[in-house]
Amino acid sequence: MIVGTAGHIDHGKTALLQALTGQRGDRRPAERARGITIDLGYLYADLGDGQLTGFIDVPGHERFVHNMLAGACGIDLLLLVVAADDGVMPQTREHLAIAELLGIRQALVVLSKVDRVDAARVQQVSEQVRDLLAPGPLAGAELLAVDSLSGQGIDTLRQHLLAFAAAQAARSAQGYFRLPIDRAFSVDGAGVVVTGTAFAGQVALADELLLSPSGRRVRVRGLHAQNRQTERAVAGQRVALNLAGERLTVEQLHRGDWLLAPALLAPSTRLDIELQLLASETRALAHWTPVHVHLAAQDVSGRVALLDTDSLAPGQSCLAQLVLNAPAHAVHGDRVVLRDQSAQRTLGGGQVLDPFAPARGRRSSPRLVQLQALRSASLEEALPALLQSAGNGLDPALLERQFNRQRDSWTLPSGLCELVTRQGTRLFDATQLQALREALVEGLRRFHAESPDELGPDRDRLRRYALSELERPVFIALLDEALAEGRISSSGPWLHLPDHRVQLGAEDEALRERLWPLLLAGGFDPPWVRDLAGAVQQDEASVRLLLRKLARLGLLHQVVKDLFYPEPTLHSLALHALTLEQQGGLRVIDWRDRIAVGRKRSIQLLEYFDRIGFTRRLATERRIRSDSALAVQLMGIKAEEGGSPSDIH
Repeated sequence: MIVGTAGHIDHGKTALLQALTGQRGDRRPAERARGITIDLGYLYADLGDGQLTGFIDVPGHERFVHNMLAGACGIDLLLLVVAADDGVMPQTREHLAIAELLGIRQALVVLSKVDRVDAARVQQVSEQVRDLLAPGPLAGAELLAVDSLSGQGIDTLRQHLLAFAAAQAARSAQGYFRLPIDRAFSVDGAGVVVTGTAFAGQVALADELLLSPSGRRVRVRGLHAQNRQTERAVAGQRVALNLAGERLTVEQLHRGDWLLAPALLAPSTRLDIELQLLASETRALAHWTPVHVHLAAQDVSGRVALLDTDSLAPGQSCLAQLVLNAPAHAVHGDRVVLRDQSAQRTLGGGQVLDPFAPARGRRSSPRLVQLQALRSASLEEALPALLQSAGNGLDPALLERQFNRQRDSWTLPSGLCELVTRQGTRLFDATQLQALREALVEGLRRFHAESPDELGPDRDRLRRYALSELERPVFIALLDEALAEGRISSSGPWLHLPDHRVQLGAEDEALRERLWPLLLAGGFDPPWVRDLAGAVQQDEASVRLLLRKLARLGLLHQVVKDLFYPEPTLHSLALHALTLEQQGGLRVIDWRDRIAVGRKRSIQLLEYFDRIGFTRRLATERRIRSDSALAVQLMGIKAEEGGSPSDIH
């Protein structure tokens, strides 16, 4: 069990822990000289149950609240110390508010210095404390009067602590290991040592961990848990780790850094949270207010973006996004505390909902629906609603990091489907995934209805047309699935329904009938687009567009820009090429003489054959690729016609 003190400066927190443990928490010379706790003090004592209880002595001075926050994360029981002669003071209220914001739900109130006052004053301060606790989650916490110097009440306090320890359920060791570093120092003969309270998982000697946010790899070569040497430590324990790493020095480690299992490393500068503004605030919190964000042992500046309201009234809560000035590590359920820009006043805090918050669409309706679902305590409770609002599915690896839950521990809802993409698996609601499959086919059907003269769109055009909201890896996975199942077909890069046939419009068909005889009559030297347009008295753009449509249909071949050959003409040219190769070789000069066109045009035709895979260029000649579809087709034609290519010029 980890016990943390809280309370105003000079209310006797350090003296109380010394009376309980026989040890002093203010071990630094500056602390002893000034008589106050400046930084965190850690003590361990056996209260009588044979187990070591960890105590964290936190500073009470307002200037050192950031140190108090670093120690308050991860404690199991709060000791709220109130001096009987002073009563409730400003830091009493602030420390209590911080404890409540951090989700601490077990507390004992210690009325210290009772030797300085009479019974009436003790009763009066007790009433003050009860009134202070009444509105919050720690209402009803037991009050104990003690005198740390004489030992009055210390045994009673120790018995209450033992009772809490006995009832304290061990924290689950599930999840990946994570520990916020609150101290880093060097030990002679050992090297770098860091300490902190393990938030989750377990760690053992020789484990490899990563430092966040730097990503530096380190190895555990020494381990203490609850101040005892061990080979294994688990969540809920105070842990000291002796670390080894390449050129690792203590200057590279800072309070607020994390030690993480490698699977958890994903620093973020945007956290979506459920934000509670303290009722003690005198004015509403405005959108984009600059703040200090305390997350575990880290203190980082940033701003608050309110998501479902324009301003937040004192005592109220809302959804918000923290935009940080430095990367932080968090998982769902972590607690944050916000202080004002000057770090003088605690404003509020809340619970992390999504540590990987988006920069765009953060106030959109689908996103707010997701955040409402993330208010649930567990992944299983949130998952159905998350699936319903996740248009691109959910990344299970991201969910593992978000909730720190290995996938083999999930209890998945019925109706969940997996879609394997090139960038990993996505989880979908089965009904939603089926709707996407149908939308893909329906979008292609709609494209055919609107553009009957096109064979179909390519992949990216179909995505923009049918499912523009889908990420490309998800769309490609759906498309590959549809192609494999035969619901969609492809012809080269063009996608179409299996029964789709291209149809020209009435105007295009009429123009084709006028152009086609001119193209055939041109033989191996057909007219250019400009000549065709002049012959039929049409503008060049219309003629060019129609010829390109016919090329996509496979009726024409565009050899060079604005020069199109009909399919029969190209087949005849290919037969001539096949004959030349069989007669001794397909060389440019022989090819030019055989088809009786200029050298430039002859080379253009041969280069087109190279591009479509019919021929392969060697040093001084070309060879027919026997495995090309055109070669196989022509060999059959030549055999049927007795070996002579048709002559059409």
